[in-house]
Amino acid sequence: MKKTAKCTRCSNLFDIKDIYTIQQFQYRKVPPYSWCMDYFAKKGIGEWDSFCESCIIYYQKESLESYQK
Repeated sequence: MKKTAKCTRCSNLFDIKDIYTIQQFQYRKVPPYSWCMDYFAKKGIGEWDSFCESCIIYYQKESLESYQK
């Protein structure tokens, strides 16, 4: 399959069906989604920026650690 999406963080190409966005953070309870939106806005990451699976996992861990500090 042709790789048609580009990860905002690592710039790797991946299949469009495997896109992740920070929209997915609205489903976790901690930290709250409003906090996540502010956190990512400070990093210049928008609601609809695309990420590969490994980079979205990276941001899940990084945002949780930042929230817990």
